[in-house]
Amino acid sequence: ITSQHNSRNFVPSKRANNLKWESYQEAIPTFNDLSIRSKTPLELTSATKDTTDYMWYGTSINLDPDDLPMKPNIMPVIRIQSLGDALLTFVNGEYIGFGHGSFIEKPFTFSRPVSLKLGVNHISILAMTVGQPNSGAYMEKRFSGIRAVMLQGMSSGTLDITLNQWGHKIGVEGESLQLFTEEGSKKVKWAPANGPGTPITWYKTHFNAPEGTNPVAIKMERMGKGVIWVNGYNIGRYWENYRTPLGAPSQTEYHIPRSYLKPKNNLLVVYEESSGTIDGVVINTVNRDTICSSILEDYPPNLDSWKIENGVLKALVENPKVGAQLTCDPDKFIKEIQFVSFGNPWGSCGSYMQGTCQSPNAKKVVEQACLGKNSCKVPLDRAILGEPIGDASCAQEKVKKLAIQVRCGRTTHR
Repeated sequence: ITSQHNSRNFVPSKRANNLKWESYQEAIPTFNDLSIRSKTPLELTSATKDTTDYMWYGTSINLDPDDLPMKPNIMPVIRIQSLGDALLTFVNGEYIGFGHGSFIEKPFTFSRPVSLKLGVNHISILAMTVGQPNSGAYMEKRFSGIRAVMLQGMSSGTLDITLNQWGHKIGVEGESLQLFTEEGSKKVKWAPANGPGTPITWYKTHFNAPEGTNPVAIKMERMGKGVIWVNGYNIGRYWENYRTPLGAPSQTEYHIPRSYLKPKNNLLVVYEESSGTIDGVVINTVNRDTICSSILEDYPPNLDSWKIENGVLKALVENPKVGAQLTCDPDKFIKEIQFVSFGNPWGSCGSYMQGTCQSPNAKKVVEQACLGKNSCKVPLDRAILGEPIGDASCAQEKVKKLAIQVRCGRTTHR
C-alpha cells in the first residue's frame, strides 16, 4: 500500500525533432485496376489470409438521366453494410468518409451522401481489419469486409449494387512496394509535406537518435489512423481519431525501441489511412523521474518495520508507524519537491491538487528529509508534520492523507 509510484514525463528530443517530411499519395483504384473479380464482394479475412490488414473493393455503375434524383438539391446516399473492422469510401476518386465498428460490435453500417454523375461512376472502398482474433470460440465464423452496398435516394428508389460485379486487390500499393524501407522508398516520387493531409498517404522523414539513454516514444496526437515503421521495423498501429468517452484518444505515444535506432539518419515512415497533420508528430524521450507516495493514517506500517523470527511476526521498532518512502534511480537524487500536502489532497501522481485543509509545516519537513538525497523516509506523524488546518470539513475528516511528489535528477540539490 505504501509503495512509491511514478508518473511518465515525455520530453521532446532536441536532437531528433528536426523533421523534414515528404509525402506520397496513393492513387485510388477503379474496377479496371482490381484484378481479383467476383460477382459479390469477397470476405476480407479469407481473401487476405492474414498477409495484410487491407483489401480494396471496386465496382462501376453506368447511370442515365432516369436514374439520378429529379431535384438538384437531393443527393443519393451510399449505404455500405460492413462485417468489420473499418473502411474508407471513395466515389469517382473523391473521398466520401471513414467508418468503423467497435470492440463490442464489429459489424456496422456506413452511410454518406454522394455526388453521382451521368455515365460511368466508380465506387472504391478500402476495407481493413484492426488485427486478427487469436482465441475464442467459433473463430471460423468471424468475418470482416464488405457485405452489401446500396445507393439510396435514386429516382427509382434504392439501387442494390451488391451483385454488380466487384474487383478486389489485396493490400495497398505502399505495402507491395515496401515504402517503409530505404530501398522501397526510392520506388516512388515524394513531395514536400506540411499541414493537413489527405487519405491513403505515406509520409517519410529521417531523424537522429535522441540524446541520452531514456526510452523513446513518438507522439501522434494530430494524426488519424495508420501504421508506423522505423528503419523498416513495424512498431504498430495508431488510431488517434477514435475517441474515448472523455473525448481524447486512448493513446497518443508509441514506443520506439532504441535497439531499432542508428546514431544518425533513421528512416521514419508513417502510413496515414484517413487524414492528419504530419507537422504535429514529435519524437520524445521518456523518463520516470517524477515519483510519488500517497498514504493514509490508517494504513498499516511499512513492511520493513517487521521481521519473522522463529515463525512469529515481530516489530523491529517499539511502535511501528506508517510512512512515505521515496527512492530515485541509483545514479539520481531528489532535485525538487513538487508537491506536498498533509490533509485531504486529491488526484494522482503527476496531477495532485490541494484539498480544503493541510498542514502548513509539511512541505518544509519533506524538504529537510529528502532534498539532495537518493532516498528518504517521511513518517506520517502529526507531531512531526503538524496539525492540518482548514474549513469545517477538515475537523470532520478524522483520517488524513499525506501526498508527496518529487522530481529526481542526476545532480544534487544546491
